[in-house]
Amino acid sequence: MAKSCSVKMIGFEEVMNSPGKVLGRGNFGTTYRAVLGTWNGFVVAAKMLRDDCVHENEFRERVERMGKMIHENLLPLTAYSHGMNRWLLLFEYMPNGSVCDHLHGNEDADINPLPLSWEVRSRIAYKVARAIEYLHSQGPDFCHGNLKSSNIFLTRIYEAKVSEYGIGHLISPVTKAYHIWGCSAPEMKNARDISQKTDVYSFGVLLLELLSGLAPLFALMNKKGVDLPKWVRSIVTDKPSFVVFDQRLPKSKLVEDQMVQMLQLGIYCTFQSPNKRPSMKILAEKIKDICQFTS
Repeated sequence: MAKSCSVKMIGFEEVMNSPGKVLGRGNFGTTYRAVLGTWNGFVVAAKMLRDDCVHENEFRERVERMGKMIHENLLPLTAYSHGMNRWLLLFEYMPNGSVCDHLHGNEDADINPLPLSWEVRSRIAYKVARAIEYLHSQGPDFCHGNLKSSNIFLTRIYEAKVSEYGIGHLISPVTKAYHIWGCSAPEMKNARDISQKTDVYSFGVLLLELLSGLAPLFALMNKKGVDLPKWVRSIVTDKPSFVVFDQRLPKSKLVEDQMVQMLQLGIYCTFQSPNKRPSMKILAEKIKDICQFTS
Protein backbone atom coordinates (compact mmCIF):
# COMPACT_ATOMS: atom_id res chain seq x y z
CA MET A 1 0.00 0.00 0.00
CA ALA A 2 2.76 2.45 0.85
CA LYS A 3 4.44 1.89 -2.52
CA SER A 4 1.37 2.75 -4.59
CA CYS A 5 1.52 5.92 -6.66
CA SER A 6 -2.26 6.39 -6.38
CA VAL A 7 -3.47 8.34 -3.34
CA LYS A 8 -6.59 6.82 -1.79
CA MET A 9 -9.56 8.77 -0.49
CA ILE A 10 -10.72 7.58 2.92
CA GLY A 11 -13.77 8.51 4.99
CA PHE A 12 -13.18 11.32 7.46
CA GLU A 13 -15.03 9.58 10.28
CA GLU A 14 -12.97 6.41 9.75
CA VAL A 15 -9.87 8.35 10.75
CA MET A 16 -11.38 10.55 13.44
CA ASN A 17 -13.03 7.60 15.21
CA SER A 18 -9.95 5.40 15.15
CA PRO A 19 -7.73 4.88 18.21
CA GLY A 20 -4.94 7.45 18.21
CA LYS A 21 -2.82 10.02 19.97
CA VAL A 22 -1.30 13.41 19.22
CA LEU A 23 2.24 13.13 17.82
CA GLY A 24 3.03 16.79 17.33
CA ARG A 25 1.89 20.25 16.32
CA GLY A 26 3.50 22.17 13.48
CA ASN A 27 3.15 25.15 11.17
CA PHE A 28 0.36 23.64 9.12
CA GLY A 29 -1.59 21.63 11.67
CA THR A 30 -1.57 18.74 14.14
CA THR A 31 -0.35 15.19 13.47
CA TYR A 32 -2.05 12.17 15.04
CA ARG A 33 -1.19 8.49 15.21
CA ALA A 34 -4.24 6.56 14.03
CA VAL A 35 -5.07 2.85 13.65
CA LEU A 36 -7.40 2.16 10.72
CA GLY A 37 -9.68 -0.78 11.36
CA THR A 38 -10.91 -1.08 7.76
CA TRP A 39 -7.27 -1.26 6.63
CA ASN A 40 -6.60 -4.29 8.86
CA GLY A 41 -5.14 -2.20 11.65
CA PHE A 42 -2.73 -0.28 9.40
CA VAL A 43 -1.09 2.51 11.44
CA VAL A 44 -0.83 5.97 9.90
CA ALA A 45 0.36 9.44 10.83
CA ALA A 46 -2.63 11.66 10.05
CA LYS A 47 -1.88 15.35 9.45
CA MET A 48 -4.95 17.53 10.08
CA LEU A 49 -4.36 20.74 8.17
CA ARG A 50 -5.55 24.12 9.33
CA ASP A 51 -8.75 25.38 7.77
CA ASP A 52 -7.05 27.92 5.46
CA CYS A 53 -6.35 25.58 2.53
CA VAL A 54 -6.71 26.24 -1.18
CA HIS A 55 -9.97 25.53 -3.05
CA GLU A 56 -11.07 21.89 -3.04
CA ASN A 57 -10.39 21.22 -6.75
CA GLU A 58 -6.88 22.66 -6.51
CA PHE A 59 -6.29 20.76 -3.27
CA ARG A 60 -7.21 17.40 -4.82
CA GLU A 61 -5.09 18.09 -7.89
CA ARG A 62 -2.04 18.93 -5.80
CA VAL A 63 -2.53 15.95 -3.48
CA GLU A 64 -2.71 13.61 -6.45
CA ARG A 65 0.57 15.06 -7.68
CA MET A 66 2.13 14.54 -4.25
CA GLY A 67 1.03 10.92 -4.36
CA LYS A 68 2.97 10.33 -7.56
CA MET A 69 6.26 11.30 -5.92
CA ILE A 70 8.05 7.99 -5.47
CA HIS A 71 11.54 7.90 -3.96
CA GLU A 72 13.16 5.55 -1.46
CA ASN A 73 13.72 8.42 0.97
CA LEU A 74 10.28 10.02 0.74
CA LEU A 75 7.61 8.90 3.18
CA PRO A 76 4.72 7.96 0.87
CA LEU A 77 1.44 9.85 1.05
CA THR A 78 -1.03 6.95 1.25
CA ALA A 79 -4.41 8.67 1.55
CA TYR A 80 -6.31 11.86 2.23
CA SER A 81 -9.68 12.74 3.68
CA HIS A 82 -12.08 15.65 4.00
CA GLY A 83 -14.79 16.44 6.51
CA MET A 84 -16.04 19.17 8.84
CA ASN A 85 -14.26 21.71 6.56
CA ARG A 86 -10.91 20.12 7.41
CA TRP A 87 -8.42 18.14 5.34
CA LEU A 88 -6.41 15.15 6.50
CA LEU A 89 -3.25 13.78 4.88
CA LEU A 90 -2.25 10.23 5.82
CA PHE A 91 1.34 9.00 5.78
CA GLU A 92 2.72 5.65 6.84
CA TYR A 93 3.56 5.73 10.55
CA MET A 94 7.26 5.41 11.44
CA PRO A 95 7.59 3.86 14.93
CA ASN A 96 11.26 4.85 15.27
CA GLY A 97 10.33 8.52 15.45
CA SER A 98 11.94 11.53 13.83
CA VAL A 99 15.47 12.90 13.63
CA CYS A 100 14.30 15.64 16.00
CA ASP A 101 13.16 13.04 18.54
CA HIS A 102 16.56 11.34 18.54
CA LEU A 103 18.60 14.55 18.67
CA HIS A 104 16.56 16.44 21.24
CA GLY A 105 14.16 13.97 22.90
CA ASN A 106 10.36 13.85 22.84
CA GLU A 107 8.32 12.82 25.85
CA ASP A 108 5.29 12.13 23.65
CA ALA A 109 7.10 9.78 21.27
CA ASP A 110 6.84 6.03 21.85
CA ILE A 111 10.56 5.48 21.30
CA ASN A 112 13.74 5.12 23.25
CA PRO A 113 15.95 7.71 21.51
CA LEU A 114 19.55 6.67 21.06
CA PRO A 115 22.52 8.94 20.33
CA LEU A 116 23.00 9.19 16.58
CA SER A 117 26.53 8.38 15.42
CA TRP A 118 28.26 10.53 12.83
CA GLU A 119 27.88 7.70 10.31
CA VAL A 120 24.10 7.74 10.84
CA ARG A 121 23.89 11.55 10.83
CA SER A 122 25.92 11.96 7.66
CA ARG A 123 23.89 9.28 5.87
CA ILE A 124 20.67 11.02 6.96
CA ALA A 125 22.00 14.25 5.44
CA TYR A 126 22.89 12.46 2.20
CA LYS A 127 19.58 10.62 1.86
CA VAL A 128 17.57 13.76 2.64
CA ALA A 129 19.61 15.66 0.03
CA ARG A 130 18.79 12.98 -2.53
CA ALA A 131 15.08 13.08 -1.66
CA ILE A 132 14.90 16.86 -2.01
CA GLU A 133 16.95 16.71 -5.21
CA TYR A 134 14.33 14.28 -6.55
CA LEU A 135 11.49 16.64 -5.61
CA HIS A 136 13.24 19.54 -7.32
CA SER A 137 13.73 17.44 -10.45
CA GLN A 138 9.94 17.22 -10.88
CA GLY A 139 9.79 20.82 -12.09
CA PRO A 140 10.88 24.34 -11.13
CA ASP A 141 7.67 24.96 -9.18
CA PHE A 142 7.93 21.88 -6.96
CA CYS A 143 9.67 21.97 -3.59
CA HIS A 144 9.28 20.62 -0.08
CA GLY A 145 8.36 23.85 1.68
CA ASN A 146 8.51 22.63 5.29
CA LEU A 147 11.82 20.81 5.68
CA LYS A 148 12.95 20.32 9.29
CA SER A 149 14.21 17.51 11.49
CA SER A 150 10.76 16.76 12.94
CA ASN A 151 9.57 15.99 9.39
CA ILE A 152 12.36 13.48 8.74
CA PHE A 153 11.49 10.04 10.09
CA LEU A 154 13.68 7.02 10.65
CA THR A 155 13.07 3.39 9.83
CA ARG A 156 14.14 0.66 12.22
CA ILE A 157 17.54 0.61 10.51
CA TYR A 158 17.78 4.43 10.65
CA GLU A 159 17.09 5.13 6.98
CA ALA A 160 15.71 8.65 6.48
CA LYS A 161 12.15 9.16 5.21
CA VAL A 162 11.15 12.75 4.40
CA SER A 163 7.49 13.62 5.03
CA GLU A 164 5.14 16.58 4.49
CA TYR A 165 6.61 17.54 1.12
CA GLY A 166 4.47 19.96 -0.87
CA ILE A 167 2.13 20.85 1.98
CA GLY A 168 2.95 24.55 1.64
CA HIS A 169 1.25 24.51 -1.78
CA LEU A 170 -1.98 23.33 -0.14
CA ILE A 171 -2.24 26.40 2.08
CA SER A 172 -3.90 29.67 1.05
CA PRO A 173 -1.36 32.19 -0.35
CA VAL A 174 -2.20 34.79 2.30
CA THR A 175 -1.44 32.49 5.22
CA LYS A 176 1.25 33.81 7.55
CA ALA A 177 2.95 30.51 8.27
CA TYR A 178 6.60 31.34 8.67
CA HIS A 179 9.18 33.01 10.88
CA ILE A 180 7.83 31.04 13.81
CA TRP A 181 10.55 28.39 13.59
CA GLY A 182 14.24 28.66 12.94
CA CYS A 183 14.50 26.66 9.71
CA SER A 184 12.89 29.10 7.27
CA ALA A 185 14.79 31.30 4.84
CA PRO A 186 14.78 35.08 5.50
CA GLU A 187 12.88 35.83 2.27
CA MET A 188 9.86 33.75 3.36
CA LYS A 189 6.94 35.91 4.47
CA ASN A 190 3.95 33.66 3.80
CA ALA A 191 3.06 30.15 2.73
CA ARG A 192 3.53 30.78 -0.97
CA ASP A 193 7.06 32.19 -0.67
CA ILE A 194 8.45 28.66 -0.63
CA SER A 195 10.87 27.79 -3.42
CA GLN A 196 13.68 25.40 -4.20
CA LYS A 197 16.12 27.97 -2.78
CA THR A 198 14.21 28.15 0.52
CA ASP A 199 14.43 24.35 0.66
CA VAL A 200 18.22 24.66 0.34
CA TYR A 201 18.28 27.11 3.25
CA SER A 202 16.23 24.72 5.42
CA PHE A 203 18.50 21.85 4.43
CA GLY A 204 21.47 23.96 5.54
CA VAL A 205 19.86 24.44 8.95
CA LEU A 206 19.37 20.66 9.13
CA LEU A 207 23.08 20.15 8.41
CA LEU A 208 24.00 22.57 11.19
CA GLU A 209 21.58 20.79 13.53
CA LEU A 210 23.10 17.38 12.77
CA LEU A 211 26.61 18.76 13.27
CA SER A 212 25.97 20.71 16.47
CA GLY A 213 23.27 18.61 18.12
CA LEU A 214 21.45 21.86 18.91
CA ALA A 215 17.82 22.57 18.09
CA PRO A 216 16.95 25.43 15.73
CA LEU A 217 15.14 28.45 17.11
CA PHE A 218 11.54 27.63 18.10
CA ALA A 219 11.82 24.08 16.79
CA LEU A 220 10.82 22.55 20.12
CA MET A 221 7.65 23.38 22.00
CA ASN A 222 8.32 25.04 25.37
CA LYS A 223 12.09 24.80 24.87
CA LYS A 224 14.61 27.34 23.71
CA GLY A 225 16.49 26.83 20.48
CA VAL A 226 19.31 28.56 18.67
CA ASP A 227 19.42 30.68 15.52
CA LEU A 228 21.84 28.14 14.10
CA PRO A 229 23.09 30.03 10.99
CA LYS A 230 23.77 33.17 13.04
CA TRP A 231 25.34 31.23 15.91
CA VAL A 232 27.60 29.15 13.65
CA ARG A 233 28.85 32.23 11.83
CA SER A 234 29.66 33.94 15.12
CA ILE A 235 31.59 30.89 16.31
CA VAL A 236 33.63 30.15 13.20
CA THR A 237 34.62 33.82 12.92
CA ASP A 238 36.29 33.91 16.33
CA LYS A 239 37.07 30.30 17.25
CA PRO A 240 38.10 27.00 15.63
CA SER A 241 35.16 25.33 13.88
CA PHE A 242 35.33 22.20 16.09
CA VAL A 243 33.66 24.23 18.89
CA VAL A 244 30.46 23.96 16.84
CA PHE A 245 30.37 20.17 16.82
CA ASP A 246 28.22 18.01 19.09
CA GLN A 247 30.39 16.87 22.00
CA ARG A 248 28.47 13.58 22.14
CA LEU A 249 30.14 12.49 18.92
CA PRO A 250 33.39 10.53 19.23
CA LYS A 251 35.75 11.96 16.64
CA SER A 252 38.62 10.68 14.58
CA LYS A 253 40.73 12.65 12.13
CA LEU A 254 38.60 11.35 9.25
CA VAL A 255 35.33 12.25 10.98
CA GLU A 256 36.56 15.73 11.91
CA ASP A 257 37.66 16.36 8.33
CA GLN A 258 34.23 15.31 7.08
CA MET A 259 32.44 17.45 9.66
CA VAL A 260 34.47 20.55 8.79
CA GLN A 261 33.59 20.14 5.11
CA MET A 262 29.92 19.52 5.93
CA LEU A 263 29.91 22.61 8.13
CA GLN A 264 31.07 24.66 5.17
CA LEU A 265 28.20 23.25 3.12
CA GLY A 266 25.75 24.24 5.86
CA ILE A 267 27.10 27.79 5.79
CA TYR A 268 26.81 27.96 1.99
CA CYS A 269 23.21 26.74 2.14
CA THR A 270 22.22 29.45 4.63
CA PHE A 271 23.52 32.44 2.74
CA GLN A 272 21.09 35.37 3.00
CA SER A 273 21.02 35.75 -0.78
CA PRO A 274 19.09 32.89 -2.45
CA ASN A 275 21.21 33.13 -5.59
CA LYS A 276 24.36 32.26 -3.62
CA ARG A 277 22.94 28.97 -2.32
CA PRO A 278 23.95 25.78 -4.17
CA SER A 279 21.44 23.44 -5.80
CA MET A 280 20.36 20.24 -4.09
CA LYS A 281 21.94 18.23 -6.92
CA ILE A 282 25.33 19.80 -6.16
CA LEU A 283 24.84 19.29 -2.43
CA ALA A 284 23.99 15.60 -2.81
CA GLU A 285 27.07 15.06 -4.96
CA LYS A 286 29.35 16.90 -2.53
CA ILE A 287 28.04 15.02 0.51
CA LYS A 288 28.54 11.72 -1.32
CA ASP A 289 32.14 12.67 -2.09
CA ILE A 290 32.92 14.06 1.39
CA CYS A 291 31.55 11.05 3.25
CA GLN A 292 32.67 8.50 0.64
CA PHE A 293 29.23 6.99 0.13
CA THR A 294 28.89 4.51 -2.71
CA SER A 295 25.10 4.66 -2.96
